[in-house]
Amino acid sequence: MSYLSGKLNKKLVENLGPGRHGDGSGLYLVVRPSGSRSWIVRVVVHGQRNSKGAPLRTDFGLGSAELVTLNQARSRALEYRRMAKQGLNPKFNAKQDIPSFEEIAQQVHIERMPTWKNAKHGQQWINTLRDYAFPKIGRMPVDSIGQPEVLMCLSPIWTEKHETARRLSQRIKIVLDVAKSKGFRDGENPVTAIKDAQVLPKVTKKPKHHAAMKWQDVPAFYTDLRSRNSMAAKALMYTCLTGSRTGEVLGMRWAEIDFGERLWRCPEERMKTGEAHRVPLTAEMLTILEPLKALESEYVFEGQKRNAPLSNMAMLMLLRRMKIEDVTVHGFRSTFRDWASEVANVPREVAEMSLAHKVGSDVERAYARSDLLERRRELMEQWSKFVAGPNENKTRKN
Repeated sequence: MSYLSGKLNKKLVENLGPGRHGDGSGLYLVVRPSGSRSWIVRVVVHGQRNSKGAPLRTDFGLGSAELVTLNQARSRALEYRRMAKQGLNPKFNAKQDIPSFEEIAQQVHIERMPTWKNAKHGQQWINTLRDYAFPKIGRMPVDSIGQPEVLMCLSPIWTEKHETARRLSQRIKIVLDVAKSKGFRDGENPVTAIKDAQVLPKVTKKPKHHAAMKWQDVPAFYTDLRSRNSMAAKALMYTCLTGSRTGEVLGMRWAEIDFGERLWRCPEERMKTGEAHRVPLTAEMLTILEPLKALESEYVFEGQKRNAPLSNMAMLMLLRRMKIEDVTVHGFRSTFRDWASEVANVPREVAEMSLAHKVGSDVERAYARSDLLERRRELMEQWSKFVAGPNENKTRKN
């Protein structure tokens, strides 16, 4: 049909750079710097004028170029022009194929897969929407979602599961922002409006404290651990000495350890901060590690399956078997931090960097590029001697 023709073609639609590219008869392909592509049509509504008395010229979104083909866009543009010529405003008369909230959310999830910190985070992102948004607004056209619909999702969990609700609101906002960028909505994002108007009650975030052992009790506890020959005991001893997180320790591979420099380099993908972290190894830590090399496993702390890490519950279960009920594995980080303040009396930044915490603002970190490795090495040596005593060739019971 003759109306399905213009200046653009499929190759141009896929490859044109940022800008507004005309196809003719008021149809444009809009390519944003981010690379997103959407269609708009500019029409003049017959017999209608704007506030200055000029003919009413209006742009209408026709959808994302990823979902709406060139021929479909031309067909829809023709429909809009016909309405405008008859004096009908397409905003109130056009029948668009608007995708549902869930359809846009699933598309956003797929598009952003390469940017997720890891696969688990990406799955958590979509699961939050699946559990709390899709049952209520998932099938709704994305352009019909306003404040009441968003509140239907957020209000039931706002106080009881506030952190989940906060993340849910962020993810709903992203989906609606993307929908707008693709031409499926206009106006202010309802999530932003709800936040600005303070519609939901303020919830005071309670700090989460992991149950921790008193630093005074650690030497006796470590002596008990040393008498045990299980892999969980060795991993827990190492965790206690390094002040590291469970995932950092259990995922440790031999390739990360430099025995010559006495360093463990934990890669960024296992660090909560997303930045690689160097841990100085003390004599006691090496006493734990060196005998394990004979197992010839990829992982330092091998689990029951060959070349697979120890279960992330193994150390906690060991604590329970030892009848230590009010302590968590993560809590040993707090134990170390308390000891560093009360006994070692080291500067705050040395103790915080030993725990792989970010110190200072972004600007401060940009200038303070040293990770204070040698000062941290001294601190970890003191901690090891406090926990385990002077290092010797200690024997372990079966």
